[in-house]
Amino acid sequence: VQLQASGGGLVQAGDSLTISCETSGGTFSRDTMAWFRQAPGKEREFVAASFRGGSSAHYASSVKGRFTVSRENAKNTVLLQMTSLKPEDTAVYYCAAGRRLILSTIGSKNAYDYWGQGTLVTVSS
Repeated sequence: VQLQASGGGLVQAGDSLTISCETSGGTFSRDTMAWFRQAPGKEREFVAASFRGGSSAHYASSVKGRFTVSRENAKNTVLLQMTSLKPEDTAVYYCAAGRRLILSTIGSKNAYDYWGQGTLVTVSS
């Protein structure tokens, strides 16, 4: 299974940006797909997830109302639409895929089986 994240870049505070993750070789339509991020000197943290093929969406409190996770099952792609970006959103964003993941573990990076390489999002003030 391969995950390829793309779409990161440099934006200003208040701007919007959409990043994407294309997968191959897996069971995308049934997997849980998630986004995590890691800022310099910090632990990797949960951002958002689309649970088991898209049955529900879940967000970290820090991004709820600003970020939207969606998926295009026909293209094996998951998107993260980010609005009202803040400097504290600056991080490398990673997509991850989890199989047979249960809802209570959706925010745990240890619950995911496959990871993409990350895409850098930088928000200037």
